[in-house]
Amino acid sequence: MRTLSRVLLRTSRQICTISTATLNCMINGHIRNTNMKDARELFDQNPSSRNIVSWNSLLSGYMKHEHIQHALQMFDQMPVRDVVSWNTMLSGLHKLKNPEGIFHCFLQMERDGVRPSEFTFSIVISALLNTGFNLLIPQFHALIVHSALNSNVFVGSALMRGYANLGYPKGLCLVFNEISAKDVTSWNALILGYMELGIPGEAQRAFEMMPEKNIISWTTLVNGYINNKNLDEARFIFDKYSERNVVLWTAMINGYVQSSKFVHALELFVLMLKSGIQPNHFTFSSTLDACAGCSSLLMGKQVHSNMLKHYLPFDVILSTSLVDMYAKCGNIEASFCVFESMPKKNLVTWNSIIGGFGRHGLATRALEVFERMTNGGVKPDNITFVNVLSACGHGGKVEEGETHFNSMETEYGVKAGMEHYTCMVDLYGRAGHLDKAVKLIEGMPFKPDVVVWGALLAGCGLHSSLEVGEFAAKGINALQKDHPALYSMMTKMKCEQGIWGTVVEFKKIMKERGAKMQKGGSWIESSSVVN
Repeated sequence: MRTLSRVLLRTSRQICTISTATLNCMINGHIRNTNMKDARELFDQNPSSRNIVSWNSLLSGYMKHEHIQHALQMFDQMPVRDVVSWNTMLSGLHKLKNPEGIFHCFLQMERDGVRPSEFTFSIVISALLNTGFNLLIPQFHALIVHSALNSNVFVGSALMRGYANLGYPKGLCLVFNEISAKDVTSWNALILGYMELGIPGEAQRAFEMMPEKNIISWTTLVNGYINNKNLDEARFIFDKYSERNVVLWTAMINGYVQSSKFVHALELFVLMLKSGIQPNHFTFSSTLDACAGCSSLLMGKQVHSNMLKHYLPFDVILSTSLVDMYAKCGNIEASFCVFESMPKKNLVTWNSIIGGFGRHGLATRALEVFERMTNGGVKPDNITFVNVLSACGHGGKVEEGETHFNSMETEYGVKAGMEHYTCMVDLYGRAGHLDKAVKLIEGMPFKPDVVVWGALLAGCGLHSSLEVGEFAAKGINALQKDHPALYSMMTKMKCEQGIWGTVVEFKKIMKERGAKMQKGGSWIESSSVVN
């Protein structure tokens, strides 16, 4: 292609000009091959052959390859802009998640007298979802009616998503009724909207009224019930449909994982394999999360073997799930082996291995990985610091924990939240620095929750500090009366101090209030089940 371009360019200078059709074909060829420089050179050298398609092709290429400044410059230089030009800009801004830019771009489009298409409205409405600009949805609805596009299925589906995001069921129903020729897509949008609004009953009624259903209809209904915390109904719908595909199986497995019903998820995965459906990346990722959730190393290894057996390419998401699974199932060396084998790692990957080392009491290795991560230019987030501080707590590294806690906001712009303070209180409690823990709690920028007080109480129990323990117990009792941890730990400390009268009194109060001591638990894993 590049050789042909040079030959044609020399010919154009010596004999003739490239035709517009040839020019546009060659520009698009360069763009497909990511040769934006050659595409621009060809464009610049043939001004007489260019038309609006040439401009739009290059503009689309710049947006596709995220050359935003070049795209903006080209857009400003365009002698004429049609609706495709504006839609290309709007799509690019949507990709950049710039709702304010999209709004101003749309306003300028209106001022320039360019009539928006159904694609224009779909882009704009989609871009405004989950932003402060979604309040403008009714105004866009009015514009759509004015443009006589309200009966369009494509626009109607986008508007229904907008009203669902706005939390306005009447608007959702109004838009649906305005669509003249309702197809399965518009019905699916209505079901999705009702589910997002938390009205599963209306979604079910709409589903039953549908003249025809497709796999998306069933999947939307199942996902809707899952998101509305009704797993039994989701499973009922799932079992009712006979033509289940990998997407529907994965949705149901993931629903169980989200609800911490990990054994159910694994049982469904086995059933999926028996049915002959081949899992995809997302299925395996959810299943590995289920293995991690119930610490089923045996099942995790079998899932890993199944992935290798089917020569599944390991992307960063799937590999990260493996790292997390092995770490949470107790095989930290296998976790680190997978981590090291990954050519590309994202922030979640780094967080998983740091957290894994921390949970295994390998604080030094956790901090080494954290340093390696930051030196590599990866910016930590709040989860990273929860894992780092937790690792310091389990490894007794008080000074390192204090250093990282103090550097969170100053060096990385991460503001300390409740979880970070809990980790620090736990760190001080484990190390016996109860005075520092109390001082930290008293200086917190927000009121401590039960978990913070619980961390302090646990530290007191570890070091038999009755005085500070009673202070922590008051904090817990003020937020949640009759908390099991309160009775367990206070009884333990009173026994250690030989204050038997108070122990008897505690047990009497527990009996009167129906409070129960916290029970320990353990599990064993056989070849078929976790107990």
